[in-house]
Amino acid sequence: MDLYTAIHRRRDVRAEFTGEPVPDETLHRILDAAHAAPSVGYSQPWDFVLVRDVGLRRRFHEHVRQERDVFAATLSGEAARRFARIKIDGVLESTLSVVVTYDPSRGGRDVLGRHAIADAGLYSVCLAIQNLWLAATAEGLGVGWVSFYREPFLAELLGIPVGIRPVAWLCVGPVTHLESVPDLARHGWRQKRPLAEALHADRWTP
Repeated sequence: MDLYTAIHRRRDVRAEFTGEPVPDETLHRILDAAHAAPSVGYSQPWDFVLVRDVGLRRRFHEHVRQERDVFAATLSGEAARRFARIKIDGVLESTLSVVVTYDPSRGGRDVLGRHAIADAGLYSVCLAIQNLWLAATAEGLGVGWVSFYREPFLAELLGIPVGIRPVAWLCVGPVTHLESVPDLARHGWRQKRPLAEALHADRWTP
């Protein structure tokens, strides 16, 4: 699969996981791709926690369900009805989750290039996540980024040290297929914004 195909085929997977394991060789390749991401000051501030334990995944899934209910309670009318149809995670359907973390102390006190933009290290972790996602797509796997959780809960659940931030819980695994249209567009939550609306020349234009 070429790069552009992977970029456009990539989807945030929820309901399509088969429950089959990820082969070790494939997992190594996608993690190696993530670890090859660029990083500010070559700090490589990420770590990857591989979560296969069913008990841990069930505890996290219950927390996600509670947070889904919290968000649902803020909605009403058609928005509430649309959200009720949307599946938000594949934590139990996939047999592997990868939690990606950010360590701001990685690289020492003087990280080259971070002095003016404190979040540059966090951006670096997001680049590693994107590399992982595209590599997984090229391998025929699905990835689902779960965002309905509280960071302190996840840090305690996985024993993540104080000062290290959990950035993403990614469900990873074989899938029956990848949808041609993103879930939120299919469910009418939001449609794709045309590229032309995101372009500005020299200065921001309304």
